[in-house]
Amino acid sequence: MLVSHQNQTFVRNYLIAVISVVMMGAGVADLVNNPSRIAQQNRLDGYGRYVSAGLVSGAVNNMR
Repeated sequence: MLVSHQNQTFVRNYLIAVISVVMMGAGVADLVNNPSRIAQQNRLDGYGRYVSAGLVSGAVNNMR
């Protein structure tokens, strides 16, 4: 009886842990692959090009 109860407790705790890991993994995947986040990164990349061009232009003007 005691072994059966311990086995059931182990299985229950194992299932709780597995379900928790799966749910947290799905949540993290949704955060990483969020379309608005990807669009925001594309906008930041676009702004980075303008900032880099401005810095190069400023450096060239200061060297003259």
